[in-house]
Amino acid sequence: MLQGKHIILGITGGIAAYKSVQILRLLRKAGAEVQVVITPAGKEFITPVTLSSLSGKPVISEFFTANTGVWNSHVDLGLWADAMVIAPATASSLAKMANGVADNMLITTYLSAKCQVFAAPAMDLDMYSHPSTQRNLRTLEQDGVILIEPADGYLASGLVGKGRMEEPEQIVKVLAEHMATPRDLEGKKILITAGPTHENIDPVRFIGNYSSGKMGYSLAARCAERGAEVWLVSGPVSRTTPAGNVHRIDVTSAREMHDACVELFPGMDAAIMCAAVADYAPAECADSKIKRESTGEITLRLVPNPDIAAKLGTMKREGQKLIGFALETNNEHAHAIDKLRRKNLDFIVLNSLRNPKAGFGVDTNQVTIISADGEEHDFPAKDKNIVATDIIDVTL
Repeated sequence: MLQGKHIILGITGGIAAYKSVQILRLLRKAGAEVQVVITPAGKEFITPVTLSSLSGKPVISEFFTANTGVWNSHVDLGLWADAMVIAPATASSLAKMANGVADNMLITTYLSAKCQVFAAPAMDLDMYSHPSTQRNLRTLEQDGVILIEPADGYLASGLVGKGRMEEPEQIVKVLAEHMATPRDLEGKKILITAGPTHENIDPVRFIGNYSSGKMGYSLAARCAERGAEVWLVSGPVSRTTPAGNVHRIDVTSAREMHDACVELFPGMDAAIMCAAVADYAPAECADSKIKRESTGEITLRLVPNPDIAAKLGTMKREGQKLIGFALETNNEHAHAIDKLRRKNLDFIVLNSLRNPKAGFGVDTNQVTIISADGEEHDFPAKDKNIVATDIIDVTL
């Protein structure tokens, strides 16, 4: 799948740079044309001579070629590449990427890239877990960078923990799988809901849940990559709209999401109901902030919100597909089957809050996909971007 592809291999200044040589060899063996862009610090770990010999191209590190004044155009590189992979990606380089600090050739190339960018973080465990690094990783993920999660293992510091760069074979496999993305949804119109809903108590307080929107946004991104035109009805989340043909409609409450979906669904080929919609809303919303000092104890009366998936199930015409989600805490399988039948779904995606690798606030998910005819597909825990691909492969 990499035959003839143009790949930028970015190398930063970390001890894991020695693994970049193997990444380069594997990419070349797969038939890719590779241009290495290395930071000045990266050259302290691996020499340009080695990289140039393996790539068959001069290694780019500076804005100008020494002695000749030849300008290395990051813009041209960004247009040339079919994919860019930065491995290793140090904490420093990740921070520069997240904040647009264009002080070296690698970062300016990243900022100019029109292609999908991958990054394989590599650093000591304390650096990886530090809030600033995690914040930068979240920013990059929201910007559309595919992060190849580091592994647990022995680190250069002598400690053992998470931060060890993923092995070259796995990194190249992720690239190959992405480059093999089919355009099998070309011409399809798909409605996707994502994130939580907020049900107002007063102008400053609400009932909500912990949904981050990651699963729904991953589904929107993967559908767009495969050629679909996507309408993403999003609850209140701090996420960047996925690249491609994605129309984003921002809503706050369950009723707003319901109204948007009911309006859009007749024109869709499929709908994926991924949002964590609040089942209940306060019966009344105060016009002004409720003051504890003057109000004292309060009682909230909650009323049911409209069931969006069930409503679309009554509207579904022949040829349309409707996919729902079931996030359960007990009797998971039975509850999922009940929802599947009761809401006239074609598929339901089951995950459990009892599984620490599934649910809200984590980057992974572990799902079982159940069809209306009783067929089941069980998957191990995976990154939500990969889970999105599994869901699309089975349901669409």
